Amino acid sequence: MGRPIIKHYFFALVFANVLVNHIKGINLVTNATQTNELEMPFSPEIEQSLCKDLSLTLAKFPKVRLGHLPTPLEPMDRLSEKLGGPRLWVKRDDCTGLSSGGNKTRKLEFLMADAQSKGADTIITQGATQSNHARQTTAAAAKLGMECHILLEDRTGSNDQSYILNGNVLLNRLHGASVSKRSGGTDMNAEMQDFADDLIEKGKNPYIIPGGGSNAIGALGYVNCARELTEQASEIGLKIDSLVHATGSAGTQAGLVAGLAAIKSNIHLLGIGVRASKDKQEQMVFDLAQKTADYLGTGIKIEREKVRAICDYVGPGYGLPTNGMIKAVKLLAQTEGLLFDPVYSGKGLDGLIDQIKKGYFAGMDNVVFLHTGGSAALFGYPETFELPGYAN
Repeated sequence: MGRPIIKHYFFALVFANVLVNHIKGINLVTNATQTNELEMPFSPEIEQSLCKDLSLTLAKFPKVRLGHLPTPLEPMDRLSEKLGGPRLWVKRDDCTGLSSGGNKTRKLEFLMADAQSKGADTIITQGATQSNHARQTTAAAAKLGMECHILLEDRTGSNDQSYILNGNVLLNRLHGASVSKRSGGTDMNAEMQDFADDLIEKGKNPYIIPGGGSNAIGALGYVNCARELTEQASEIGLKIDSLVHATGSAGTQAGLVAGLAAIKSNIHLLGIGVRASKDKQEQMVFDLAQKTADYLGTGIKIEREKVRAICDYVGPGYGLPTNGMIKAVKLLAQTEGLLFDPVYSGKGLDGLIDQIKKGYFAGMDNVVFLHTGGSAALFGYPETFELPGYAN
């Protein structure tokens, strides 16, 4: 009778050992996946499933519809042929619809909803003189019946009347906002808080939006854009190798970094800096991407190496024209019929074009440029492009 018992006991031990090792194997794979130790192969099905999950996560946050979404994704074949690199595409966030469109509309959908949830009746924000963010904020406030105050920092020192009164500045006033100036180097966050304190004393309930709409709430707009772009590409069978955009106040890039991480996308994201140095820009984006991931509450881990910025195209300073920007804006206007702005997207384009020529995208087939809008700012720079007068 002893031998059968020993035999059964032996097989039970073997089975238990196999089971334990199997469970350990599953845990190892799971942990490796969670820490990105194993690269996930490109799988449209997995990406689409993760996109749906991300959409459900974003639905938990207050949002007011302000934009025409999704924005178009279009090829730029004439430009591609001229440059001779990968096939170029443009994500048309200049078509978001709010006061001539732009990237800030996506951020404002979440920011203005947050303001409403807090019972705000007044919006305060800041930016540079020809701020696209300020223009879209004034339009959003007008649409939602809220008072709006804009504080503009003079970052260029220009007294040209077109620059200080036309373009976005004209539209700010047309939307009914009050517009006031501050000298360059002013602590704009402190200025907004002082302005808000004065309004509170007068019985108002102000809501402060940071420059560029760049905080964890605003960045949700570009978490959503990462999902939207991935779904669009999947619908037309397009595998995007790289997504390029201008980066400044960090909110757009931070949102994209967090969004692409959430759907485990292999898209190579590259920001072209328009203001800060490379180290400073990347650190700002990384910090905000982490805050955005934490705000989402899904346990997304942001990898520092996924935050990339090339900041060689700023020129003499923010808002100051460069020859590369001028050539890029003219090129896109005359090959693709697209208008880009001289402060932000124009310098981003300059970077994209130059990096194509330098071979940065070698081996890539499809590169998307995110058009962040801002063509209204062109009217603040009428002499910059040295355009001909009337023909005979």
